[in-house]
Amino acid sequence: MSLLDHEENRMAFQAFSLARVRGPLASAAALALLGACSTQTAVPMAAPAPDGSAPIGSEAPASEVASGYRSGMATVYAEKHMAAAANPLATEAGRRILRQGGSAIDAAVAMQAVLTLVEPQASGIGGGAFLLYWDGKRVRAYDGRETAPAGVDANLFLRPDGTPMGFSEARIGGRSVGAPGVLRVLELAHRQHGKLPWARLFQPAIELAEQGFPISPRLFTQIAADPFVAGAPELAALYLTPDGKPKPVGTIVKNPQLAQTLREIARHGPGAFYTGPIAADIVKRVNGAGNPGALSLADLRGYRAKARDPLCTDYKRWKVCGMPPPSSGGIAIAQMLGTLQALEARDPKYALAAMAPRQTTRAAGFEPTIDAVHVVSEAGRQADADRGLYVADADFVPVNVKGLTDPGYLALRAGLIGDRSTGRADPGTPPGTSIALAPDRSPPRVSTSQIVAVDNAGGAVSMTTAIAGDFGSHLMVRGFVLNSGLIDFSFAPNENGKPVANRVQAGKRPRSPMAPTLVFERDSGRLVAALGSPGGSQITEYVSKTLIGLLDWDMDVQNAIDLPNFGSRNGPTEVERGLVTQTLVQGLKARGHDVAQTEMTSGTQAIVRRPRDDGKPVWAGGADPRREGVVLGD
Repeated sequence: MSLLDHEENRMAFQAFSLARVRGPLASAAALALLGACSTQTAVPMAAPAPDGSAPIGSEAPASEVASGYRSGMATVYAEKHMAAAANPLATEAGRRILRQGGSAIDAAVAMQAVLTLVEPQASGIGGGAFLLYWDGKRVRAYDGRETAPAGVDANLFLRPDGTPMGFSEARIGGRSVGAPGVLRVLELAHRQHGKLPWARLFQPAIELAEQGFPISPRLFTQIAADPFVAGAPELAALYLTPDGKPKPVGTIVKNPQLAQTLREIARHGPGAFYTGPIAADIVKRVNGAGNPGALSLADLRGYRAKARDPLCTDYKRWKVCGMPPPSSGGIAIAQMLGTLQALEARDPKYALAAMAPRQTTRAAGFEPTIDAVHVVSEAGRQADADRGLYVADADFVPVNVKGLTDPGYLALRAGLIGDRSTGRADPGTPPGTSIALAPDRSPPRVSTSQIVAVDNAGGAVSMTTAIAGDFGSHLMVRGFVLNSGLIDFSFAPNENGKPVANRVQAGKRPRSPMAPTLVFERDSGRLVAALGSPGGSQITEYVSKTLIGLLDWDMDVQNAIDLPNFGSRNGPTEVERGLVTQTLVQGLKARGHDVAQTEMTSGTQAIVRRPRDDGKPVWAGGADPRREGVVLGD
């Protein structure tokens, strides 16, 4: 049976279409449709009302394209298993696999395959990913980040005059394409933790690619906002009308080339992607494009996913686990939580538990307090300062993870936080630091997606997956989009005679802000939560906010995700446009914050373990109202 044969999926996308193209009357219809067919209640995504706030300053990169905020979403509960992804069709594919007795890893493979089709602007088999897995006994970390081709050097993104290229100048075309890692990392995890046959996991995506899927509101919005789609012939053929306009929401799109690609991968394994005709077509497209790259058949053939040691640190009565380098997200989350814990230990007035959100009449229903935004943003700007100087691919640059997360060091950093904003933070000097480096001033880029799942045996996965900028390099091969992952390197290799840790090097993996996260009770070792978010350089803001909501404020999982986003990337203090009051904004300004009200398009998916009223634990899941994800479980 096709995923589109499931009534709830057809009805959900009918609701999306009604809401977007038929006006206010359809809003009630959309609500009724979704309320009747889904475990989550949603109203159509409409743009937040303008509030006259200033756009984000130039110090910070733009957020991912906003596509509205769904009100009235509710936590989903399940006893056996649960899946969540950025698109209902992907989530249903994950649940379908779990219902067949598959592991959380099996579900992740199926969801990623479908996302390649239905969310091509954000992730896919042409990109990279980081994956955390809990097998009931230990946490595993798997690195599927893209790698730089052997034929590049540190000057990859410099113009002939030695100045760094502009973002689009570097991204569009083959120059930005690294060797993709998604399939190899899924293969590695599946080999160790999969239960169902590899080929079966691709069947939902193959069916959808052959039979067609409806263009969702978010995909429509991102196509319409992207000026480069029209110049990319393969993308234009799939997603634009003959007169160059985006195909309307609800239009059924078939991708037979992707169906055939996935069929080859299902039959023959990832080797069919990394060698043979598919690999040859990838190399030809990358090196033959305008702004050509240097990817070779040897680069693809030699790509290896890596099992790494997870980064686990204590936070109060919990253990929080994330990815090590080349992800900077795990270190940043550990630093932020450690700094906030030290700040609270220094002075109880900074206890986060006393800073719980307050109710408002805005769409989210509540907002963070001035005190909470202040201390979390100050901790965030310190973590971002360290990220820019110290964190890169640890296979190429020594990364002092132990020193960066040392409780004594974080206590010193907490000592810099007071009642007023410090403004832009400087990097610290962690114990054991000996290498002289220059800061990387280029921001991490978008675009990303998030998958979480728990299975019948209690296994859990959190996987953040990306193709870098929206639609990656804008190159499409055999129905899938190729990444622009190399733009996450520093464009400038040196500064003031010192090397930048995250400079381009052949075979190196670019630093990434992705932060898939697992949380455990420290004493019992029981799994508490699996979560993560897309969002480029704002990922750590989104994940830390949700963690604090769950752990310090004991919030319902959906409410913790709904809570307006906030934080700092060591520039302005950012608060989510349209969801916060002027009381919050003015209160922050009174404490010396340069406040930017901006779109903060998180896509958090989270599954937590919660006791029912009778004390029996159940899974509780939430999906971000800012995107199109849903949670499904049994």
